[in-house]
Amino acid sequence: MALNVEMITVDCSDPATLAAWWAQQFGGTTHDLLADEFTVVTLPEGLQLGFQKVPDPTPGKNRVHLDFGTSDVEDEVSRLKAAGAIEIGRHSFGDDFRWVVLSDPEGNVFCVVPQ
Repeated sequence: MALNVEMITVDCSDPATLAAWWAQQFGGTTHDLLADEFTVVTLPEGLQLGFQKVPDPTPGKNRVHLDFGTSDVEDEVSRLKAAGAIEIGRHSFGDDFRWVVLSDPEGNVFCVVPQ
């Protein structure tokens, strides 16, 4: 196969600020690809998150979102909320599959799941 995941990109109104928030959550580093328009966060594992300035917020539910795994969901959710994330909801299917839905400071939805 010739395709590789290059980057996951998020539309936002303030790329540098939102990229800095995400970098802080993962111990990543930021760099501007295009000043005030596109900022990249490189995570310690090498994955890149891109933050692209767009004129309008995304209407309605995100069609694509990020899922992040952790060994302690409650501690991680508490840490993220203390950093400015907003808890949207908690869901489960049976006793074995559960997740917490949060949004970042610009309202982009992501989930925290048990590893």
